[in-house]
Amino acid sequence: MLVIAANDPVEKINLINSLCRLGVSYHFQAEIEVQLNHIFESQRHFGDDNYYDLYTVSLLFRVLRQHGYKMSCRNFNKFKNSDGKFNEILKNDAKGMLSLYEATHLRLHKEDILEEALAFSKAQLIKSLAENSFPRLAKQISNTLEYP
Repeated sequence: MLVIAANDPVEKINLINSLCRLGVSYHFQAEIEVQLNHIFESQRHFGDDNYYDLYTVSLLFRVLRQHGYKMSCRNFNKFKNSDGKFNEILKNDAKGMLSLYEATHLRLHKEDILEEALAFSKAQLIKSLAENSFPRLAKQISNTLEYP
């Protein structure tokens, strides 16, 4: 009942993520599984379009992988430039960088793009702490870097 309250797949995945982080997801396990199946089937290629930002792609990837879905790391290719490196503009998206950093910890062997994403996001988050670029998120960034 609780998960169905959200209509948009991104709202649903945010709600599921919040339930998991709060440690109460076990109360809604069956509902969550149904919703994740629906999201997985409908959003299988969510990285192919430009509709989703870094935060959303990373969140979808992480939550679905945490629940055992085989998510492709190729969804992150859209955030690379023509040189094959992650776009520097992404460093201005603290929420996206945090989400990417968390998602990279679910990488599998030979997922080079996630290795690159880990190095990129970690460097950007450390730099943002040193420069105090995102003062409202400083504690969250610090905690995420210390306890991924």
